[in-house]
Amino acid sequence: MRKFWLAAGIGIGAAMCFVALLVVGTYSAAAGLGGGGGAVALAKGAVPAKYQGLVQKWGDLCPAINPALLAAQLYQESGWNPRAESSAAAQGIAQFIPGTWAGHGIDGDGDGDRDVWDPADAIPSAASYDCELAGYVKKVSGDPTDNMLAAYNAGAYRVIKAGGVPDIAETQNYVKIIRSLEKSFAQPVGRVQPSQQAAGAIYFAQKKLGTKYLWGGNGTPEQGGRFDCSGLTQAAYRTVDIELPRVANDQYNAGPHPARDELLPGDLVFFSDDLTNSRAIHHVGLYVGGGYMINAPYTGAVIRFDKIDTPDYFGATRVTKDGAAALPSAQPAA
Repeated sequence: MRKFWLAAGIGIGAAMCFVALLVVGTYSAAAGLGGGGGAVALAKGAVPAKYQGLVQKWGDLCPAINPALLAAQLYQESGWNPRAESSAAAQGIAQFIPGTWAGHGIDGDGDGDRDVWDPADAIPSAASYDCELAGYVKKVSGDPTDNMLAAYNAGAYRVIKAGGVPDIAETQNYVKIIRSLEKSFAQPVGRVQPSQQAAGAIYFAQKKLGTKYLWGGNGTPEQGGRFDCSGLTQAAYRTVDIELPRVANDQYNAGPHPARDELLPGDLVFFSDDLTNSRAIHHVGLYVGGGYMINAPYTGAVIRFDKIDTPDYFGATRVTKDGAAALPSAQPAA
């Protein structure tokens, strides 16, 4: 829920004209920005602070992995839940099944035991296992990281036999998911590519200005067309054929993260009770430019424009179709 000390929204009539100009500008901006390359670092707050050091350290264990890729795997497996357990008996933050843990778990923190429930052992073990698999398929042609991920999913033998990622739908999808999520955990190098879907999302949101807030609102007729913060952003991007998760802190992982001075209309902007941890995000809005967002703030308010520069501003996400599609729909139980 949005904090009550938020600045009041600017006048809707003037702001509608303001947004109309920005929406047009979203498309023209795409021609002037490009990407870059460089070493992989973690995006701000994408990994919970208590695990960030482990992921950064062990993500550089071998050339086939990097911290953002390791973070993507852990998030996909457990959503950072160290007590997660699946129906297939996969355990802990890295979701090792007992047999695999017995053969590949390591004592990452050097305390004399190997505990699948302890992230200080499980995260290093996940990195170590990835590197083992990379070693098995190192002579296979193609991208070594893709081949490692395929081996993780289908087994090294199938990758070697196929001469690369095998023609197995589940395996190909797994590789695509992790490589897409990797981009949402990596700190961008250079400017993030603009979104061509952003204008449509803004167009939807601005039509909802003045609509009363509803906690849990998805905009259904039964709810009087009302929304809460993440319900509004989800509905806005649904109109451009991008399906976001329902919860704000999961929406943060739907694409790469532009810096504050690189925001473009259509970016999702997030606010958190803990500025080191995206899992503590409590609010999301749709950036429209000039330091303002359209958002559904809190009970008693209406969908409106608000400034984004508040003490709890966390960061932003430039939504991509692949990034949103890669997000897990459900996590193992605690």
